[in-house]
Amino acid sequence: MVFKSVDKAENRLKSDIIVVPFWQGKAAARQAASVRDLKSVIDVPISSKDYKGKEGQTLLIYLKGKKDKRLLLLGLGDEKTCTVERLRRSYAAFVKRCDQKKWKIANVLLPTCSQLSEEEVCYGVCEGISLTNYVYDQMKSDRDPSKYSLGKVYLVGIGKEGEKIGKRVDEIMSGVNLCRDLVNGNADDVIPETLAKTARELAAKYPSVKATIFDQKRIEKEKMGLILAVNQGSACEPRFIILEYLGNPKSKERTVVVGKGVTFDTGGLIIKPKGGMEDQRGDMSGGATAIGLIQAAAATGLKTNVTCVVPSVENAIGSRSMKPGDVFWSYAGKSVEMLNTDAEGRLILADAVAYAEKHLSPTRIIDLATLTGGVIVALGDERAGLFSDDDELAEKLKVAGDKTGELLWRMPIDPEYKDALRSEIADIKNIGNRSGQSSQAALFIKEFIKKTPWTHLDIAGTAYLEKPRRYHQSTATGFGVRLLVELLTQIDA
Repeated sequence: MVFKSVDKAENRLKSDIIVVPFWQGKAAARQAASVRDLKSVIDVPISSKDYKGKEGQTLLIYLKGKKDKRLLLLGLGDEKTCTVERLRRSYAAFVKRCDQKKWKIANVLLPTCSQLSEEEVCYGVCEGISLTNYVYDQMKSDRDPSKYSLGKVYLVGIGKEGEKIGKRVDEIMSGVNLCRDLVNGNADDVIPETLAKTARELAAKYPSVKATIFDQKRIEKEKMGLILAVNQGSACEPRFIILEYLGNPKSKERTVVVGKGVTFDTGGLIIKPKGGMEDQRGDMSGGATAIGLIQAAAATGLKTNVTCVVPSVENAIGSRSMKPGDVFWSYAGKSVEMLNTDAEGRLILADAVAYAEKHLSPTRIIDLATLTGGVIVALGDERAGLFSDDDELAEKLKVAGDKTGELLWRMPIDPEYKDALRSEIADIKNIGNRSGQSSQAALFIKEFIKKTPWTHLDIAGTAYLEKPRRYHQSTATGFGVRLLVELLTQIDA
């Protein structure tokens, strides 16, 4: 999508549709941006008081003899409580009205809002449109590439700064949509080697990106025993993916992001029940987010350094599957008693964070994973769980989450939770009890990091929705890409 800016409504070009925003009023909707040549058309529904301007409320009017073929009245709700997130959701309603209409060019008036700056308004509008203008229909015989496919959006009421914001949003969305595509793909198609291939393609595309891929032999040589244990029942070989982006080569600052890359999770020999396995192609969402982050960082030219690590496996069932009760050795040299083969994500993350700390010189480590059902019970699909041993990093992530609408909630990692992970025959068990299971899982990962500031994001509820909603028109959300770009931007600043 291309965003262009137009300073005044009277200077706008011809379009398929013009979008005029309204604030909700007590008696009638109130215009949030004006367009004089359409006043007489707009006055009719407003004077009738049929249109209230509620959040996401739309009214379509066909025009004749005007610059625009159609007029859409778009409700933004109460101005006094307006937020950037409200704008995202409201302008998503506009894109949905374009569904299968083949409207390619839109004039979108930006509202004047007493609660937000012009820059915040522009970001909210652009993100709402861009996030919604995505559809995954590759598996449909009647695939329609034009669905939600706005080609050009003119931002009306802002100068050239609007184009810069629109361009940046589009560049970040390239990473979000790459993540969405990977998560939405068939599990038979998106295997560990697929993620590795995607990493190589990014390195070939951007000079600032370097890809290093460990195949099974190299993983065996490195003695990453937990990665090998999880994957040993699969017909697909594991991959250990390292993607380095250098946006500031002179700096020693380096954020390492580790993403869980389980391309399908059967649960292993402790098999998942019916209803618990059908969406498990999304269990590599953390890894997809990490790869999408590198795409977004390279596209926007972030002036910071970030390295993404994706341990990728398939937790399958076979004659060689890891057996409950057995003990396996980790890359860090600690032994792990395997009590639940469906608690596999923390195992591959343990090897990955230990390797990252030893070899990649991290300033901080952030891992993302669809790790526990417990975090969904606690937070639903509105917020991801944040577990951290560094208050400053945790606060920066929360601020970034609030700004991007990818919300976080800090969860406890008191040392007492680790008591449930004590093993009689090994250094640690891979699972404790049902009480506080998300905190126990986080502390298991922390056990494999010696001193680097660390944060774990449990995105089990937010990465893959039960059904599309708001500005997500597929179940895969790309959660974490925009969040981490914002964090890295703040660190760079």
